Amino acid sequence: MLSHIFDTHSHYDDPKFDGLRDYLIPALFELNISGIMHAATDLKSSEFGVRMANKYDKYYTAVGVHPENLYDAKGDYLDRLRELANDSNVKAIGEIGLDYHYEGYDREAQIKAFREQVELANSLNLPVIVHSRDATGDCMEILRELKPKGVMHCFSGSVETAREIIDLGMYISFTGVLTFKNAKKSVEVLKSIPIDRYLLETDCPYMSPEPHRGKICDSAMIKYTARKAAEILDMSYEDLVVQTEKNAKRLFSINCP
Repeated sequence: MLSHIFDTHSHYDDPKFDGLRDYLIPALFELNISGIMHAATDLKSSEFGVRMANKYDKYYTAVGVHPENLYDAKGDYLDRLRELANDSNVKAIGEIGLDYHYEGYDREAQIKAFREQVELANSLNLPVIVHSRDATGDCMEILRELKPKGVMHCFSGSVETAREIIDLGMYISFTGVLTFKNAKKSVEVLKSIPIDRYLLETDCPYMSPEPHRGKICDSAMIKYTARKAAEILDMSYEDLVVQTEKNAKRLFSINCP
């Protein structure tokens, strides 16, 4: 039975959910998904998250501009994010960070936007949801300097980097990648971090776990990641999901049952 799982990273504004949201999201909460966090990717996505969080209980949101969407990291965008963050359902600034994966990226512009948004989060006493791809050195330098609360989402780095993230007081989140046969690095990281510092996420509609790899992911599929995590840690499924729910609510300052 699916019980008490908090999906700490989702993208229900993705067009893949067009025509599905109005019945899918209420159905997820009937399945005992205890919470869903929307990870915004630009200003429009941030506004979507606030609307959805005001529509559905147990649906929460972050606001922020993803490093691939720097068209929105201009002008008075920080003022708009600050305004949106006045809503009580906004629990984080994100998804923000650095992504050097594709050719043509603007390193300095990404660093500027990342720093600005981490500083905004610190000023609002909100955690950050961090995206880092092929940019570990620069990302960690900023986190060491600014020391935000937050989570490294969809972590794919080394055990050594994971331990430094934990030492900074942050959390690490695992997706359906944990269920993949080639997920040796993720397995080792999960084994290496304290029980009170890991989270579960879907990153839906992406990262579908086995046995649904390649299909559109939704929050209900998080149970497969939870089962795999429990197996890796030699814990009961129930203990694992209860612990990760506690961790999520602690990070995002969510006090509801």
